[in-house]
Amino acid sequence: MIVGLTQIRGVGYMFANTILNVLKINPNQRIGHLSPEQVNSIESIIKNPSASNFPSWFLNRRKDVETGDDKHLLTSDIAFTVRNDIEREKTSGSWRGIRHMFGLKVRGQRTRCTGRKGGAVGVAKGGKVMPTREGVAGAEGAAGAEGAPAAGAEGAAGAEGAPAAGAEGAAKTKESSGKKEAPAADKKK
Repeated sequence: MIVGLTQIRGVGYMFANTILNVLKINPNQRIGHLSPEQVNSIESIIKNPSASNFPSWFLNRRKDVETGDDKHLLTSDIAFTVRNDIEREKTSGSWRGIRHMFGLKVRGQRTRCTGRKGGAVGVAKGGKVMPTREGVAGAEGAAGAEGAPAAGAEGAAGAEGAPAAGAEGAAKTKESSGKKEAPAADKKK
């Protein structure tokens, strides 16, 4: 009986056990052996537990925002009410509503090292650099016919019409940049 009643959304183990104690039904009995009167009494208590002197702390919706009454929600009413509560908090601009909007923790949990969702923020992984194809002349050869990036692209810019040499081309560009900086240093003196 207890396991069968807990299959109803909104009825937990303690709630089911209390229902059976109030109605004086054997908890080890199978649900199929219940009389129609017992089934009706179980239904009436589940629908309105406050009528059968259940304590208010047993109910799952105490002091409802709209009515102020103590209720016990069942099945799809639970999800509907929770969704409405979250939307109300979002529209009112409360701190909980703002946390819900951004998908952050709402109940004061730590967020520094736990509860991370998604990938890392601000870290970009670099792609693999394709090796240069040797023996191909010109800038077109350095970039590759398929459009793949070449490691010696600087060399192709430094020596036009010559095969890309990678380190040699990079050395030429450094020399040319050194020449540009030298006159600027002389002007400051």
